[in-house]
Amino acid sequence: MRKPENPFLISGYHCPDYFCDRKNETTRLLNNIQNGQNVTLTSVRRIGKTGLIKHLFYNLPAEWKGIYVDILATENLQGFLSMLTTAILNAVPEKESLGKKIWTFVKSMRPVISFDPLTNLPQASFELRQVDTEMHISSIMQFLEKQDFNIVIAIDEFQQITRYPEKNIDAWLRSVIQHMINVRFIFAGSQQHIINEMFSLPSGPFYRSTAVLGIDKIDKCEYHNFIAEWFRRKGIGITREIIDDMLLWACLHTYYVQLICNRVFATGQKKINDNIWKEEAYKLLKEQENIFFNYRSMLTNPQWQLLKAVAHEGVVTAPTSKDFIGRYKLGSPSTVLRSLNSLIKNELLYSSFTTDGSVYYSIYDILFRRWTESFPLS
Repeated sequence: MRKPENPFLISGYHCPDYFCDRKNETTRLLNNIQNGQNVTLTSVRRIGKTGLIKHLFYNLPAEWKGIYVDILATENLQGFLSMLTTAILNAVPEKESLGKKIWTFVKSMRPVISFDPLTNLPQASFELRQVDTEMHISSIMQFLEKQDFNIVIAIDEFQQITRYPEKNIDAWLRSVIQHMINVRFIFAGSQQHIINEMFSLPSGPFYRSTAVLGIDKIDKCEYHNFIAEWFRRKGIGITREIIDDMLLWACLHTYYVQLICNRVFATGQKKINDNIWKEEAYKLLKEQENIFFNYRSMLTNPQWQLLKAVAHEGVVTAPTSKDFIGRYKLGSPSTVLRSLNSLIKNELLYSSFTTDGSVYYSIYDILFRRWTESFPLS
């Protein structure tokens, strides 16, 4: 595979050289999978969940195969079947002996197979009744289980199945996979509260059925060294202070760190100064400004005021406290609570946990946060 021109990847996975850290997470995933344990993998969006899965696949033993399925765009079980089948076809080239076996099996289910005009990769789709869709998914799982190699199926944005119109899909799917031995599963999701409910509530069919791994931001020193090393390799001068400033601006959030470093690298400058990286950061915000103004127009004034307050704080642990409300003149606790719930529902804010177990709130999109905090508080 041809090496990337820009070492700071913002999509896809190339090889370990372009992947920062996650050594402990990779080891834990590999250990669980090889010892017969399915895994629930959670994180906020764009923190590096998909990259970690692809990195795991790269490090799987030779007798293992990895299949990655992103079901975020699916709306029903039929869409799930189509995505799963497409992922299987793309995991093993047709020209390989195993690929021929897979293609023969898939064609026996009579899907509509087309090819993406940009990537030329196969895409499968079905038009079936629910009972036939369930039968096809069961058949695929049985087919994979009978192969003479081990398989890891990573289902990304797994919480999407809770939105399907078909009832009790989680219970049905659990019944299909619970006795599988040669196939292991990673259930990944970014809506952590939904994923946690699916796997931690005693009433749920997936209760205590997996190991749980939550991933957070990459260690600052590890990321700093990764960035410094790539700039050094490419003969570009950059100070430790500038790298630290970029990490702070991106809040150590993987996607946004990669994005600002990608843009700074793409300038072609042989020595990076404050003006260069700050100009690129400014351009990123200006490029998204129309979208951000649209977000703002959809918010009530109390919601916008709360969002600005969270942007200025970065992380908020007590949004209804007297101190926080008074500092930003946000009105009553009930008003803040209504605004908070609305912002979370619209995925402008997210909630997670600190290391001591306290709930905190922050803005999903770091670019939106940096744009929002430029507005004066009123």
